[in-house]
Amino acid sequence: MDKGTAADIEMLEEALAGMVAPWVRALGLRVAEAHAGQVLLRLPVTPSLVHGGGVLCGQALMAAADTAMVLAVMTRLGGFKPMTTVQLQTSFLKPVPGSSAHAEVLARVLRMGKSLIFGEILMHTDTGDLAAHATTTYALL
Repeated sequence: MDKGTAADIEMLEEALAGMVAPWVRALGLRVAEAHAGQVLLRLPVTPSLVHGGGVLCGQALMAAADTAMVLAVMTRLGGFKPMTTVQLQTSFLKPVPGSSAHAEVLARVLRMGKSLIFGEILMHTDTGDLAAHATTTYALL
């Protein structure tokens, strides 16, 4: 499986730079891979995202998951179209240590209907352990 075309990754990086809210941009998400219906993001683990328990906070992971799925949908649509998150169900399985370099966020479109899109997101530690699993539903506007 290739890493996607430079144009695909450039389109997604531009979306991260200009489309998402400033506080999401501040997460420092980077596109590692892109394919039709699938995007892999890296979320740097920075001190501002680590809570008192010494682990990456769940809110940062959920924001990264939601963002990754929007980008995965964009790879199927050929660009951004207005959409909204209807449901984001997340199960946290293992903490991401605050000493980690990054977390990996893999979003996949499972089914794309005319108005609803269903997806799955897997979040891993930088050592490859599954940290969280999410399912999503989006509505195209």
